[in-house]
Amino acid sequence: MTTRRLKLTISYDGRPFCGWQSQAGGDAVQDFLEAAFAKLTGGGRVPLHGSGRTDAGVHALAQTAHVDVPRDRFTPPEWLASLNAHLPQEIRIVRCQWAKPEFHARFAAKGKRYIYRIWNGPVMPPLEIGRAWHVFRPLNMRQLQQAAELLTGTHDFGGFAANRGVPCLDTVRTIRKIDIKGQPGGLITLTFVGDGFLYKMVRLLTGSLVRVAQGKSDQQWLAAFLTPPEPGQPRKKTNFAAPAEGLYLARVLY
Repeated sequence: MTTRRLKLTISYDGRPFCGWQSQAGGDAVQDFLEAAFAKLTGGGRVPLHGSGRTDAGVHALAQTAHVDVPRDRFTPPEWLASLNAHLPQEIRIVRCQWAKPEFHARFAAKGKRYIYRIWNGPVMPPLEIGRAWHVFRPLNMRQLQQAAELLTGTHDFGGFAANRGVPCLDTVRTIRKIDIKGQPGGLITLTFVGDGFLYKMVRLLTGSLVRVAQGKSDQQWLAAFLTPPEPGQPRKKTNFAAPAEGLYLARVLY
């Protein structure tokens, strides 16, 4: 074999980019990473495979990807240093390691952990701009926790999924936990751990949870989105999506 599989752990500030997945304009996180590999290998495009997509403005603390590189070009520490030297400062490789040939960043994943950050107070600290959602009205933490418990477990989450052009036929997912920390008047974090998430699912869950915690809707309204529709009837779907800038891909579970 002339190549060897490299596993990458990547952190990025999502604000300057149009998301993770490669775009025609070349301004996605994947585009910058593949361009760095092309420079270091001296050849054409080096395909990079991520664990999944993140949308424009969404951040990552530990995105995972794999790539097949020339076997004897660099050691993992040398790849890490060389790649970071060719990447914008908003993208950083935080770990490189050899992986087994059969490892796949997407298909080997057993789950993901996302963090959503909310600044709940009348004044948004300037250093939180672009890194948290400013919700200035007080949130009822008890209602927030009760609503989160309703969403935990195995459900059909089709009511919390946005359309991506092609309908997703399997919308059953398991949320292992939704951990809530913080108090009104400051930073509140919601940590979602599950076996997988649909398109914009975490943002739609968060936006709907906040609506309940503000007293604008109740748990019965929330539960209706978990109920599969009757034959021939349209599915009830929430359209309350939290902004992208508060969302972080915190870890991919293998």
